[in-house]
Amino acid sequence: MKDKILLRIQKNFPMVAKPFEEIAKELDTTEEEVLSILQEEKKNNIIRQTSAIFDTKKLGYKSSLVAFKIDEDKIDAAVELLNSHPGISHNYERNHSFNIWFTIAIAPNSQSNLEETIEILSKLTKADDYIILPTLKLFKISVKLDTTNKEAKKEKVAKKEFKKMDLDEYHYNIIKEAQKDIQIISEPFKEAVEKLNMSYDEFFDMLNQFKDAGVMRRFASILNHRRAGFNANAMVVWDIDETKGEQIGEIAASFSAVSHCYLRPKYPTWNYNLFTMIHGKTKEDTQAVIDSIAEEIEYKDKMPLYSSREFKKVRIQYFCDDFKSWEDTYIKKSI
Repeated sequence: MKDKILLRIQKNFPMVAKPFEEIAKELDTTEEEVLSILQEEKKNNIIRQTSAIFDTKKLGYKSSLVAFKIDEDKIDAAVELLNSHPGISHNYERNHSFNIWFTIAIAPNSQSNLEETIEILSKLTKADDYIILPTLKLFKISVKLDTTNKEAKKEKVAKKEFKKMDLDEYHYNIIKEAQKDIQIISEPFKEAVEKLNMSYDEFFDMLNQFKDAGVMRRFASILNHRRAGFNANAMVVWDIDETKGEQIGEIAASFSAVSHCYLRPKYPTWNYNLFTMIHGKTKEDTQAVIDSIAEEIEYKDKMPLYSSREFKKVRIQYFCDDFKSWEDTYIKKSI
């Protein structure tokens, strides 16, 4: 039952006052059992966070994947500085000369643009070189670890049409609450609706509007990969013909073990443009998925980049003062 529950909470949460009771009904068990299991998994840090997952771009933030080339003896100091940036949500060491990989977002009212911020970070960290790898085409972003080993190996990735939505201060206040990690209790949204002075219906209606507009991808739990037993997580990069990128990307994204699939730019120092994040319990599992993808797509070269160290993995806190504080400390000194 535990594995079924862990798989279920990674999917869209029921937008009701008592979501765990609803999940219990779906799985033919009791709310008490669901809460007991999840509270234990939260205590054991299997569950990293349960909250709304927002689309950075649709909130007006600029973001990119970035790779730095940093000397081994400078990594610790560089990581400390990079991790201090509130827009850096993921930061890893990977097995390549470009050894430090992170995702960064900057706020709509940032004092500098994305490229300038990255250049400043490269100087502060004494990076030898760097590449900026923005998303040219998103094929898939959906982390769902198969804790049951029973999910299909392939899935259909639906193309969605989103409604237009203009955000204002009213929406920002709801986003600030919805992005918080909920407690594993019977009514986890009660604190948020009381703080917002809203009814449950108003709160859930707004979250559903966010989802219809693509502002919120889903409300779900994210598991700690390694603690959940997925120890061989590789960012596999492929050198493909960009003119066939749409077709190739869709095939790669159809594999259930692929959580992220993007088309990104190439550089003279970097020949790979298709990025697939693959999660496996063992390297053999991950390699089997890589081999299966390789059999179905046309590519010139491929390379699996395993993370040797995880330095940071958090959810960005949108519309908070941390961005301005960081820029006041570092950007003004660098300009």
